[in-house]
Amino acid sequence: MAAQIWVIDDDASSRELLARVLGQRGWRVEELADGREALDRLAKGEAPDLVVSDIRMAEVDGLAVTEAFRRDAPHTPVILVTAFGNVDGAVEAIRRGAFDYVSKPYDVDAVQLTAARALEQRRLADENRALRRQLRDKYRLENAVGRSEAMLQVFKTAARVAASDATVLILGESGTGKELVARALHQSSPRAAAPFVPVDCGAIAEGVLESELFGHARGAFTGAQTARRGLFEEAVGGTLFLDEIGDVGPGLQARLLRALQEGTIRRVGTNETVPVDARVVAATNRDLEAEVKAGRFREDLYYRLNVVTIRIPPLRERLEDVTLLAEHFAAKHGRGEGATVSAEARAILGAYDWPGNVRELENVIARALALNPSGVVVPADLPERVRGGAAAEPARGLVLPAGFRPTLDDLSRRYAALVLAECAGNKTKAAEVLGIDRKTLYRILGEGE
Repeated sequence: MAAQIWVIDDDASSRELLARVLGQRGWRVEELADGREALDRLAKGEAPDLVVSDIRMAEVDGLAVTEAFRRDAPHTPVILVTAFGNVDGAVEAIRRGAFDYVSKPYDVDAVQLTAARALEQRRLADENRALRRQLRDKYRLENAVGRSEAMLQVFKTAARVAASDATVLILGESGTGKELVARALHQSSPRAAAPFVPVDCGAIAEGVLESELFGHARGAFTGAQTARRGLFEEAVGGTLFLDEIGDVGPGLQARLLRALQEGTIRRVGTNETVPVDARVVAATNRDLEAEVKAGRFREDLYYRLNVVTIRIPPLRERLEDVTLLAEHFAAKHGRGEGATVSAEARAILGAYDWPGNVRELENVIARALALNPSGVVVPADLPERVRGGAAAEPARGLVLPAGFRPTLDDLSRRYAALVLAECAGNKTKAAEVLGIDRKTLYRILGEGE
């Protein structure tokens, strides 16, 4: 639909001319006889895509119109029309929040170009707000996938700490979703409107990482032709996520400690301090306590990072989440609506140990749906290692990870899934092997008939 523009002017001939000029571009133009009419309609909740208003009007002038829209409809840009040569009025218009100004007598091309720029800025701002809303919805803590007791504890801790500025250390194996939790923390915090800046510390050489984090002055090193802000400064007001913090070397650890203690940073090649207000969330798959004892990680930095700890359990410790996650990834990667995972495939997925954790599960589902255009993942779509892992599990005596203490229901479900996988998904045969009826098998697997 064409953009809607209000043209406001108490001079009828001037108003009609301006409306005709703007209407030539196909925009829907509505003429308002004075600023009071515009304010009355704004008070009723009406607002166009753009306002073009004369500055000088008898009752309510253009500056008052600008201030009202800036307060009550800040996404609507206002262009003010000034008398030729009225520089002071133009400067005041911009100061009050106008997008731009045009001068009388009208230059048709200039008026249309200025209006087009204002509408384009409005469109880009609307798109940006929509993307931010989508991002917030995607990473809301309540939308996180997982209903196991272990993950509920993760979500509870994250929700409690989100409102604070406390530094958070997220621990977990590779692929468990540490960055997703960090993003959810950010989106649930008062800093959600500011940037979330992720840094993979393990993938960047230390010399480069120092410049990336703290920035550098011009000439600080070969190739530094201009000064550059670092990621600490880019994250001001928001969250800096330091992934794989355990891979950072001792020299950079000292600089990070200073930044956390003092709330300031120094760009490489300068002694000038720059204040930074960025919340730091760090993550690692290493045992930092062991690293501290071995002398590879500074103890003081560890305690600075470890104000609040969130440990994300590996997928093998929360197998009850596998079905939920599998269906979530099927919906995400399916070519159309209705993509799902068959009961037989879910049984196999639930019997696998998932050494690559949630990332591996997502890759398996994405691969299966890429190979099967029907949108229903069946056992044949799963990689051999997943199908083979399920069949080999009984021979290993249901080996469980150290420290993992499943309930009897967990063990029953896991064993039933293994037998079902050995029977190629045939529930009647699996029930016979287990010595139970099909209805009991469905109940153990947590499925309806």
